Amino acid sequence: MTTPAHSTTIHDDEWVFAFAQMLKVERQYSIHTQQAYISHILVSKDLLTLYTWQNLSVEQIKRIVSLSKQSGLSARSIALRLSALRQFCTFLVEQGVLLQNPAESVNAPKMGKPLPKHLHVEQLEGLLTFTPESVHEARDKAMFELVYGCGLRLSEVTGLNCLDVLDDHILNVNGKGGKQRRIPIGQHAWDAVNAWLNWRVEFITPANCTETALFLSQRGGRLGNRQVAKRLEQLGVKQGIETHISPHKLRHSFATHVLESSGDLRAVQELLGHANLATTQVYTHLDFQHLAGVYDSAHPRAKK
Repeated sequence: MTTPAHSTTIHDDEWVFAFAQMLKVERQYSIHTQQAYISHILVSKDLLTLYTWQNLSVEQIKRIVSLSKQSGLSARSIALRLSALRQFCTFLVEQGVLLQNPAESVNAPKMGKPLPKHLHVEQLEGLLTFTPESVHEARDKAMFELVYGCGLRLSEVTGLNCLDVLDDHILNVNGKGGKQRRIPIGQHAWDAVNAWLNWRVEFITPANCTETALFLSQRGGRLGNRQVAKRLEQLGVKQGIETHISPHKLRHSFATHVLESSGDLRAVQELLGHANLATTQVYTHLDFQHLAGVYDSAHPRAKK
């Protein structure tokens, strides 16, 4: 059993609250990630009927994993629960509640790595090749040209401001954890954004004349994530795309197509804003699938 370096008078529930504040202020995790981590920590405490975090041990962490499996929790969710516990225990070590991290040596169950789904180049041509006939269509074309052309996350495109579109075809992006990166804007996206900026004035009124958001809603405020996802779904139906489309799928398509053409994994990592190369490496599997498909269809001895 891991014992504390020194006793503390703070109530255990307050440690969870303090950890939640750290995730919010220092780590700048999204509200969804914060809620997921805290939920997993509280569920883990209930599973063991723990009265104090000072008594947490390696055996108990393993029991949490075992009980989670028995309850039917997926391997991915168990891995997330274990990740939350690891970070929480690290926090408790830093606060002197624990001497060492009991979750550090416990492995998550193995899980398959589903490959991210993407669209073919022809499908994207069919989705984005249209002439806007209204202010809404001009905005949507600009948004989705940027998402695919720059590999943006949904929160990144809704967070864009007009001043983020820089000269020389460069986009300034505020990514996860407040990390900024600059991405080149392709000609199609550049033309679409500039066309939208000419239309954007139609959404400006005296009430919202100071609004800095690049993409505005009908009411003149910043577009929300759900609105953008819904508009993309509607565009996909209108353009006859026979598969579900999401902003995340456009981002995956960007990464896949750039890697297939360049083979430069580091560059794709930088463009996507991934902190770790391992996160980007999933696209190497997609690249191999593409190569295998080309081989099967082209080589005379590939098939019997």
